[in-house]
Amino acid sequence: MHLTMDVTTWYLEQTSPADLLAAKQPAIEVGVVLAEMPSPEFSRFLSTAVGGDWHWTNRLPWTWQQWADWLDRGVETWVAYHRGTPAGYAELMPQDDATVEITCFGLLPWAIGKGVGGHLLEFTAARAWDLAERQPDREPTRRVWLHTCSLDSPVALANYQARGFRIYDSKINVPGDEYEGDAPGPWPGAGPRSAPAPGAPSDRR
Repeated sequence: MHLTMDVTTWYLEQTSPADLLAAKQPAIEVGVVLAEMPSPEFSRFLSTAVGGDWHWTNRLPWTWQQWADWLDRGVETWVAYHRGTPAGYAELMPQDDATVEITCFGLLPWAIGKGVGGHLLEFTAARAWDLAERQPDREPTRRVWLHTCSLDSPVALANYQARGFRIYDSKINVPGDEYEGDAPGPWPGAGPRSAPAPGAPSDRR
């Protein structure tokens, strides 16, 4: 399939910690943990598992070393877990002028629709604002920004705006070769999977 519609990209920002708005608690128990040891293998897994349905293809050709070089730039990877299983993640990239970009954000398919996205975004945006506390060579954050596009989840833009991010720019691109074919997915046939209720038996045999 060749994508024929134009792709709209929105750029959003917060310029004060006071811009961040609280989210409701998720419907499932979630803990968010910093991946303290940079791991190209783990980061690639998160990127494909979360972005496979949304045409996140730009990193698919990356080598192990390219992933390692990216993570060595001070990137923080925050991962949401439910019962020990990844539910979603966010990447924070420190930039010049006391700016932090949320370079990746999203949920695994099974976690969508459970309120995890708002909670994770609130948590990780707060970590963007206090990033200098963990990286003492950094100035205190003065701006947090991100971008999303019309190929992302249909609720992505609304989630960012609900957490206090404001659109400051947008553009329309004619799709190129990167949108040729279906979204790659983590692998053929992968799809949403409900989380078992606490105490429920697993389906493993």
